[in-house]
Amino acid sequence: MTDVIIVGAGPTGLMLAAELRLHDVRVLVLERLSEPTGQSRGQGLHARSVEMMDQRGLLDRFLAVSEKFQVGGLFGGITKPWPDRLDTAHPYGLATPQPVTERLLNERALELGAEIRRGSEVVGLSQDADGVTVELADGTRERSRYLAGCDGGRSVVRRLLGVGFPGEPAKVETLLGEMEVTADPDTIAAVVARVRETQLRFGAAPLGDGTYRLVVPAEGVSEDRTAQPTLEEFRQRLRATAGTDFGVHTPRWLSRFGDATRQAERYRVGRVLLAGDAAHVHPPTGGQGLNLGIQDAFNLGWKLAAEVAGWAPDGLLDSYHAERHPVGARVLDNTRAQIALLGADPGAAALRRLFSTLMDFEEVNRYVTGMITAVGVRYDLGEGHALLGRRMRDVPLERGRLYALMHRGRGLLLDRTGRLSVTGWADRVDHVVDAGGEPDVPAVLLRPDGHVAWAGEDQQDLLGHLAKWFGAAAG
Repeated sequence: MTDVIIVGAGPTGLMLAAELRLHDVRVLVLERLSEPTGQSRGQGLHARSVEMMDQRGLLDRFLAVSEKFQVGGLFGGITKPWPDRLDTAHPYGLATPQPVTERLLNERALELGAEIRRGSEVVGLSQDADGVTVELADGTRERSRYLAGCDGGRSVVRRLLGVGFPGEPAKVETLLGEMEVTADPDTIAAVVARVRETQLRFGAAPLGDGTYRLVVPAEGVSEDRTAQPTLEEFRQRLRATAGTDFGVHTPRWLSRFGDATRQAERYRVGRVLLAGDAAHVHPPTGGQGLNLGIQDAFNLGWKLAAEVAGWAPDGLLDSYHAERHPVGARVLDNTRAQIALLGADPGAAALRRLFSTLMDFEEVNRYVTGMITAVGVRYDLGEGHALLGRRMRDVPLERGRLYALMHRGRGLLLDRTGRLSVTGWADRVDHVVDAGGEPDVPAVLLRPDGHVAWAGEDQQDLLGHLAKWFGAAAG
């Protein structure tokens, strides 16, 4: 019996596999598809996901194949200059096509020893007091102590669990694809500029070699959401929206997406957990979906590893739902607001003008950018220091920098006093004595995901928080 089965080898599942393997958890990833689709629905990493890659020593790999971008707000089709004083040492996003992100995370999971088995479709699931059993389409069975459903918006795991998925069905639908064009770039740019004056659900981005990523409103909402659009449907919608089809031909891939907004009622049922699109679906406005899933995995990984290892304190695994469900709900809300801003009616246009004016205020721009990039996420860890529950940005230290010390996915006590101790927890928490200038607090205890679990200088108070987040002290 393996420790954890992960269903789904998308960015969420692969990130979770890598996080678990940092703690020597035996991981089996089951993926229905025999090969990656090559579709690039997610177009990059926001600042918080960039931080996470740096915290695990992966950022250089992403920088080598990505371009940095700085767009403030990025909200409902409204873009502003990048805000000043955003609380991050990585004030940028990375334009990284989803297939590249998946490839890099797949390589990382394999390097760390995860087993990834493609062409393995889960059709049945049951659990008992000791573990979880899955049945595969070929009739074989696999068993594990825990299971994570990272299998997308139409999650089989969620359905088999019987977890409710309330929300709103799609009211509008959009076609998306990558294909070659015969029209010249200047003509395409001019048409896009004209159409986007009134229709922000339209766009064309050059990918090189005469290939474009095209997005265009569909005629309605299809009855069969799983059926991909045809090239002819794409041509018809381009002509109806833009007056030209740009001579599109030879598609790499075509797909459709709607504005359905739904969230799983529970992220955990016994030994089974949900993450990524299996836990929440929403329109892709603001480019948050892929990032939200990766961030789910970053929160869940160390907690599930602690449960497997046997040192997790009571309630630690349940804190995954307690912390991430509200974050997902806020993302659903902001995408609902963005869909309203993207409307083509006069009311939406008026709302867009008003919101654009508000975002000219630096504080508003900083708030919205922090919301979209997730650097503004703060978990409710109770009363205490202003840093409590926030993720710590990378800070320079006398011995280097903070994120370079977090590659192993362990807890970390950053101690400017030199008087504190993690004796009894040294197998789970690193103790770094450093009198550097940041943060402006005597000491902070960081969880493996980089969020502040405690701040202060009292040893007895620290001991209580070590036990709360990292279990009982070793004998």
